[in-house]
Amino acid sequence: MIDLELSWRAAAITAACLAGASVAARRAARPATPQPSATQATPAQPGTPPARPRHGTRRLALAAGIAQEAAVLLALFALWQLAGSFSLVGPDGALARAQWIWHAERVVHLPSETEIQRAFLGHPLLVQALNLYYASLHFVVLISCLVWVYVWHRRQYPQVRTALVLFTAGALLIQFLPVAPPRMLQGDGMVDTAAQYGQSVYGAVAGFNADQLSAMPSVHVGWALLVAVIVVQVSRSRWRWLALGYPLLTLLAVVVTANHFWLDGIAAALLLALALLVQRAGQAVRRRIRARWGRPGVPGRHGQPGDVPDRPSVDA
Repeated sequence: MIDLELSWRAAAITAACLAGASVAARRAARPATPQPSATQATPAQPGTPPARPRHGTRRLALAAGIAQEAAVLLALFALWQLAGSFSLVGPDGALARAQWIWHAERVVHLPSETEIQRAFLGHPLLVQALNLYYASLHFVVLISCLVWVYVWHRRQYPQVRTALVLFTAGALLIQFLPVAPPRMLQGDGMVDTAAQYGQSVYGAVAGFNADQLSAMPSVHVGWALLVAVIVVQVSRSRWRWLALGYPLLTLLAVVVTANHFWLDGIAAALLLALALLVQRAGQAVRRRIRARWGRPGVPGRHGQPGDVPDRPSVDA
């Protein structure tokens, strides 16, 4: 299987280049300050609307914004790739934690991942489709969602980006403590379906790799759930609720391919909820600060004349 993912070095270099391009584009888009002269007309009176920026300037500003957001996402991806390249302890500890998760799921009577996988193993094309789904679709859907929000719902984009950064950063911190996926666990009866069909992003032969020991929590499930929350909160279409099927299908895919336990997905959902709560608390603090220190009569200040209520954000 062709691996189209960037290494952390390539992602970091690309992010730095995009950040530099964004800064350069913003400086180029900045209107030049006119120099006063003796023959210059009297300056415009207060209250006169400023001149609209030229079309080329607006395009530069738009390009700068896109480059900046792409740099942020690539930098986050580079950190994710870097964190996945090493762990705090070896694979023995990761296997012990995976074994503990397996037994904990049996204690609380969660459905057996082995039985779920066996129901699909007799359908090779379906299993191969789920392998491809796991390997690549999470990036495509997440990026498409971010582009959609940035282009069509720009006011909600900062909240969406913050939620993504908080969740992914939290997942990276947890993943420094390695946990093996169920396909590595001896005795659970699960098959490494990606290796079986030559679709593994880790190579044709299954084995220990630090990048594979980051099963807890499942970033795939967390990102899919975040996409669903974004679509439900931002979109006004009556079909938006269908987006809730995406994280459910993702959870099924990661289990059938033996990449995650049920608890990996549950932990991702809890971590996302915590990230959204932290974001909401930060917004509440910011609103109180603006209400206390904002100048009277300034439009857009919380609690001041001229305020326009914000549309619901992803953490509403």
